[in-house]
Amino acid sequence: MTLTSPAEHVDTVVARPQPRRGVSFRDAGPPIALVVIFLAFSVLSDDFRTFTNVQNIMDTAAVLAVVTCGITFVLMMGSIDLSAPGLMGASAIAVALLVANNRNGNDLGLLGVLVAVAIAAALGCLSGLALVLLKVPSFMTTLGVSAVGLGLATLMFNGVQPNITDKMLASWAIERFLGFSYLTWIAIACILVGWLVQRYSRLGRYAYAIGGAEEVLSLSGIRVKPYKVAVFTMAGAFYGLAGVMVTSQLSAGLVQAGRGFDFQAITAAVVGGTLLTGGRGGVLHSTVGVLLVTVVINGLVQIGVSPYWQGGVQGLIVVVAVAAAVLPQRRRNQVVK
Repeated sequence: MTLTSPAEHVDTVVARPQPRRGVSFRDAGPPIALVVIFLAFSVLSDDFRTFTNVQNIMDTAAVLAVVTCGITFVLMMGSIDLSAPGLMGASAIAVALLVANNRNGNDLGLLGVLVAVAIAAALGCLSGLALVLLKVPSFMTTLGVSAVGLGLATLMFNGVQPNITDKMLASWAIERFLGFSYLTWIAIACILVGWLVQRYSRLGRYAYAIGGAEEVLSLSGIRVKPYKVAVFTMAGAFYGLAGVMVTSQLSAGLVQAGRGFDFQAITAAVVGGTLLTGGRGGVLHSTVGVLLVTVVINGLVQIGVSPYWQGGVQGLIVVVAVAAAVLPQRRRNQVVK
């Protein structure tokens, strides 16, 4: 008789392949919608279907894709993360002051980038610790940590905007490989890393399990708290890298570098099929959502829709996507919180 530890048993259960019952609308819907919307805008605007515009779409989606990679793991656990603006602001100012710039004599290059990402990861860890130790709802802890990040960024800003002169960092937004900017390739690498973590690591599997049935995981003898903290730390690292990418785009560090990215990332993840209640979705789902949201915004601009309407369209997309996601569960969810 072979004995297995609780962790090994849960790993086996989580990783056990489920019988295929065909592709559900929830999984197939977003990719189909992406293709349909792309074709529709291609018909409405000749400029939309040009390769130059496709480059613009991919470059625009790059930062949002990295933020969404991080927030997807938090959503898979059934938590909410609103810390992206603060963490991105802190990392944006930090990297602008650590690489070659107009404020000081620092010229740390790639090391400066790593330090900025580490600062954001540490703030993400703080969100996770506040969640598991203080037992405060995640949206409140992350909102507070976002304020901490913005405060830290404001202190580093000190009234003078740091402009970067570092050629390496500036090249991320300017130089191209196979027609796309380095930022786009960085985003693709992050998506790949996120998918590998989700698919093959214990952290990814447990994030699913925490979102789907945290009580069962705890009763199996698994210490859930460290994995929660690890997920928020990893998400913080993604946000930090996104803040560095914004600095590359603007050639300057801004406190508000991450403004609005929390809502956009949640929108993209939900539209792609990652449930707010956790336990379903993933990095690839959310990536489709990023492309879908970016294509819609780009298409609206191409056909001349007012910017004032674009925010309303994004909000409508979120409502429709959430409604479609919970539709199969409407009979079980008699109480809406």
